[in-house]
Amino acid sequence: MSRNLQPLSIIYNQKSGFHATQQDDEYERLMTYWTQYGFEIQVFELNQQVNFDEMMQAVFARHQQADSRGVVVAAGGDGTLNAVAKKLIHTDIPMGIIPLGTFNYVARALNIPIDVVQAAEVIATGKIQAVHVAGINDQIYLNNASLGLYPLFIKKRELYNQRLGRFPLNAYTSGLDVLLRESKSLKLAVTVDGQKYPVATPLIFFGNNQLQLSDMKLRIAECAANGKLAGVVVAKSDRLSLLKMLWKLIQGKIDQASDVYSFCAEHIQVDCKKPKLTVAVDGELMEMQTPLKFSVKKSALKVMVPNVITPV
Repeated sequence: MSRNLQPLSIIYNQKSGFHATQQDDEYERLMTYWTQYGFEIQVFELNQQVNFDEMMQAVFARHQQADSRGVVVAAGGDGTLNAVAKKLIHTDIPMGIIPLGTFNYVARALNIPIDVVQAAEVIATGKIQAVHVAGINDQIYLNNASLGLYPLFIKKRELYNQRLGRFPLNAYTSGLDVLLRESKSLKLAVTVDGQKYPVATPLIFFGNNQLQLSDMKLRIAECAANGKLAGVVVAKSDRLSLLKMLWKLIQGKIDQASDVYSFCAEHIQVDCKKPKLTVAVDGELMEMQTPLKFSVKKSALKVMVPNVITPV
C-alpha cells in the first residue's frame, strides 16, 4: 500500500446485498468517491464459508501504521456492526458504517444517514466519536440483549422474513405470534448494583441504544445515553398480561404497563440454576454460560460520525 494512502477495509454481509449485481453502479460510485479522498480500498465478504477471526487478522494487517490507521467499514445490519465493533473496541481504528439493515438503530442514533452514498460521505469527511458499548460476559451489544420471549421473537421473525421478506411489521407480527403460543417464565436472580432481586419473568431486556429505547417510550433512554446499563423486566407471564404489554408497546406507553419495571445501573448480574441461557444479542441468538455479567465499556469504540455533536 502506498505510504500516501489511508487503508479503507469494507466488511460486508453477503445477505445485505452490498455489491449486488443490480447495484454495481452505486458500488462503483462509492469506490471512486473514497479513492478521490485518498483511501486504498479492499473489500472483505462476510459469509458462512469465511473464518471471521482470520478475516479480521487480514483486516488489522492493513491498519497497523500509527500515521495511517484508516477506517474499517461495516456494511450490513446491526448484527454485522456488532461483529466488527467487537474486534475494534479499545483500538485506535475508527469504524465506518454503511447501514443496510431493517431498523439501523446504531446508525440512526449517531445521525449517520441511511442513504448509502451519504453514509459514505460521512466515512470520508466526518469526525471520530468515541461511543459507549455495553458488554455481557465476553460479548458486546450495541442495541440490546434479552432473555426469555425475545429470543423466541427473533426466531419467529426470521421465519417471517424468509417467507415474506424483511419488513419492520414482521417484528410486531412475530411478537404477537409468540405471545399467543408461549407463556414460559425464567426463574432468575438479578443483582442490580449489589442489590439482589429474585424474579420469575417471561422477558428481561437490556438496552444500550437511547434511540431504540426512546422509540419504545422508555424513560431509561437517558440512562443508556449517560453510559449506564438500562434494563426492563416483565413480572407476569400469563397471556392476557403479555398481550396487554404488547398493546402498550404498540401505543408507545410501555412505561405505563402494569408489571413492567425498568431500572438503571452501573453493574448487573443475572444468575440462574441453568448452566446456559439463550440470549438475543443485537438480533443474533447465542448460548451463554451463567451467570451473565453486564457492564458498560465507556467510550470504547471509535466511530466515524457527521460533523455535529451527538450525545451517546
